[in-house]
Amino acid sequence: QVYVVESGGGLVQPGGSLTLSCTFSGGTFSSYGIGWWRQAPGKERKFVAAISGSGGRTYYSDSVRGRFTISRDNGKNTVTLQMASLKPEDTALYYCAAGLDRYDTPLMMLYEYNHWGQGTQVTVSS
Repeated sequence: QVYVVESGGGLVQPGGSLTLSCTFSGGTFSSYGIGWWRQAPGKERKFVAAISGSGGRTYYSDSVRGRFTISRDNGKNTVTLQMASLKPEDTALYYCAAGLDRYDTPLMMLYEYNHWGQGTQVTVSS
């Protein structure tokens, strides 16, 4: 059974930085694309960033491109989301998700992910 677990959330001031981590277990890590999604209270879950199984391809939503960086270490079964220049509108529950990556391309659709973590809260406030 595949599991993903998020860590690293917290409270940060506007303009600050935060790094989230996602730890994967239960499968062949390099066969899975990993994505980060977020959900603010009362709103739908939205795509943030994704990375292909090999780590060679990434994709970002327009709202975070240039501020967030996704990376993975296939030797440690982890994915990291480095977040910089944080804004209050980045406040949300952040989810890590895994889905089989057949073509070594980032997975960008909700239905492509089969395994979800419980989420980690990120709050950007002064």
